[in-house]
Order: sequence, then structure tokens, then C-alpha cells
Amino acid sequence: MKKVAFYTLGCKLNYSESSSIARMFEAKGHSRVEFNENPDIFIINTCSVTENADKKCRKIVREAQKINPDGFVAIIGCYAQLKPQEISEIPGVDAVLGAAEKFRLVDLIDTFEKTQTGQFAQVIASHIDQAVEYHTSYSLNDRTRTFLKVQDGCDYPCAYCTIPLARGKSRSDTIANIVKAAHEIAARDVKEIVLTGVNIGDFGLQNGERNETFLDLVKALDEVEGISRFRISSIEPNLLTDEIIEFVSRSKRFVPHFHIPLQSGSNKVLGLMKRRYKRELYAERVAKIKSLMPDCCIGVDVIVGHPGETRALFEESYQFLNELDISYLHVFTYSERENTTALAIRPVVPKSERAERSKMLHILSEKKKRSFYEAQIGKTETVLFEDEIQNGQMLGFTENYIRVAVKYDPLLINETKEIRYDHINEAGFMEVTELEEILYVH
Repeated sequence: MKKVAFYTLGCKLNYSESSSIARMFEAKGHSRVEFNENPDIFIINTCSVTENADKKCRKIVREAQKINPDGFVAIIGCYAQLKPQEISEIPGVDAVLGAAEKFRLVDLIDTFEKTQTGQFAQVIASHIDQAVEYHTSYSLNDRTRTFLKVQDGCDYPCAYCTIPLARGKSRSDTIANIVKAAHEIAARDVKEIVLTGVNIGDFGLQNGERNETFLDLVKALDEVEGISRFRISSIEPNLLTDEIIEFVSRSKRFVPHFHIPLQSGSNKVLGLMKRRYKRELYAERVAKIKSLMPDCCIGVDVIVGHPGETRALFEESYQFLNELDISYLHVFTYSERENTTALAIRPVVPKSERAERSKMLHILSEKKKRSFYEAQIGKTETVLFEDEIQNGQMLGFTENYIRVAVKYDPLLINETKEIRYDHINEAGFMEVTELEEILYVH
């Protein structure tokens, strides 16, 4: 049996899949080890979102070769599906598996041979149309929070995005299987499950037909005993229905936290991006959430510098965001991707201008976050503490996604405690009381 190590780039979906593939290897008798523990097999799960995917992949392969020159290196993930031949030419890579093949890696690993100097890696990467099977996946990085995949692929051809080319068409697990997985996770004493996927609001497609909906899934998971919290990772505004918002507002286990991609506050830019809504719908969703859950945390994805985004259109987007009752932003700087329609759009925004716009939105995000924190002063919330240490303090999140840091106490790990927000200190933390001592919220 072999020692196997994983290195995962990109989103939480990738992490959930790496964790599940690792458990497949363990079920076959292999042992999972850390990357620096001289593994026999290195599995690198790649991402295609960043423009530095190639550089990152090459660097990790070089590090693997330093750790164990005789180690077998396999590359999977979105980058592997998009550019398998390019990856196969990286010195040190032994195998490249596409989206339809990566979950067969544990069965294929013994059929591969170590590449010799001057040879290219073996490639097993079908056309993306062959990626039709669904594989239930969830991460088990610690006992506090787990990322549970409920959906994969995407049928939305956004102008800037390669995800449909990397992960295929939208497809889902059944509610019965997901509930079963949630019970398995609960049995491991995990308190919070984060639902993840590429386009989770599109949940319900199996074999091209929709038999269930995301609302059906949310209602079923709300009945799972042993899980204290469910959190929705990200959901498109046009798929976040009033019914979903209303159910979350009165649910037993779903927390008041939504992450809703916007990408631009300009309708013209949204049209260029081929998004399926206008900013008026987005504003309606935010207003609906806040009317039912005034303390709800709302995160927003925004892309700056998309082709066609003039300075005036960016300022229009900035003003829209500034006026929205939101809690924070995730800001992405547009970068060119092969085989995307955005490449044909003009004018192209200079990279220096993209960087300036990104900086402006990061500053706005900090202002929104502080305003959200200030609105919580005097209120009581519940914190779930994690086994994560920073500067001698352990961290946790409230239900509405305010981060808490307290003096390390092993008795608090994986425990929920009520706290009361007092005030924001000079360091930008919010001081809170309860637990018989002062806590600090990031």
C-alpha cells in the first residue's frame, strides 16, 4: 500500500472532492499523509479561475519532485480538463485526468507508469460532454465545519467563465443521498455543514430532468438531527426565490447568511457578461432578506475590469454597491480566458485600471463590513468555536458570519456559546461579553 498526499487549489468544491477521493484511497488500504511526509503518490487538484494556474501547477510539481523524486504525480481538476496536453508536458507530471475520470483515479493508479526523462505524462481526459456522472463529496478537514457538495457543473454560459468547459453540464445528487451524507457527517460530531457546488440554486437536475428543487433540499436538510447549522455558500440571485428566503428566515438550522454573486452593478455590463438578471432584481433580493432577517449577513461577488466596463459604468456599479445594505464584497479582477466570448468585447480595460478599481472596491468592502459590525452592537449571538489558532487565539463564527477570536481553550472547540457585542476596539475588532471574559470579534 502507498502513502498518498493531496494539494488542492481553488474553491471549496475542489476541497470537498479532494477529501472524498482521499477517502477512496484510504478505503483501498492506502494511507493519506501530508505533502511533506515523503508520499509515494502526489495528487494535485487544480483550479482554472486564476490566470496563474499554470505557474502554480508547475511550482507544486517541482516541490513534489524535491520531496520525493521517485514519487508519482497525478494532476486532476478544472485546469486538467481545460489543458490536459499542456500539463502533460510539465516535467515531473506522470498522469493527467479529466473531469469524467478523476473519481476513477484510485482504480487507475496501478495502471500508470512513472514517466521517464523526455516523456510526456499519460492523459486520460474525455471531452467535457462525457462528464455526466455525479459524485457525492464532502470535506472532513476538521470536526467543526464540513463542505458538502450538492451540485456540479453549470448551464450558464457567462462571457468570462470557463467553468462549463471544465466541469460540464449542471447535475445534482438526489435529496435522499445528500440527507444520507449529512447524517454521516453528523455522526462525526460536525456541527456545521456548508452547502457548496458550482450553481447550487440549479439543484435538482438528474439525467437531464428536474425532479427536485433546491427549496426541497433545504427543507429536507432542516430536519437532519445532529447538525446545528447549515450555511448556503453561494446562490445566483435569479435562483434565490422568495420561498427560499422565507424558509431560511424561519428555519431551525439554516443560518442568516447569504452569499449572492452580483458581478456588476451596471445593467449594461451585466448584459455583456451574459448574466441572467438585472441589478433591480438583485436589489429586490437584498431588500427581501433584510425585511425578514435584519441582522442577516450578505456577501457579494464582484468582477472589476470586465471588457466593456468603462470608467462611467464602473462608477455606476460602485454607487449601486455603496447604496446596498450588504456586509462584505469578494472582489475579483477580470483576467482573460481562452474560449470565452468576453475576449471579443471592446474596450479592453488596462490592467492598471483594473487594479485601481479592485482597490476601490476592497476599501468599500471594509467600510461595509465595519458598518455591519457596528449595527450588531448590543445584540446577542451564538458562536461556534473551531480548532484553528491565530496569534494564540482560537477562532469561531457567529450564525451571521461574524468572526470571533478568543484566548485558546480546548474545552471550547466545537462548542457553541452565546456572546453579546459591546463595541469595536481600536484594532477593528468588536469586543463582546459572556464566557466570563472579554472576547474579540474580527
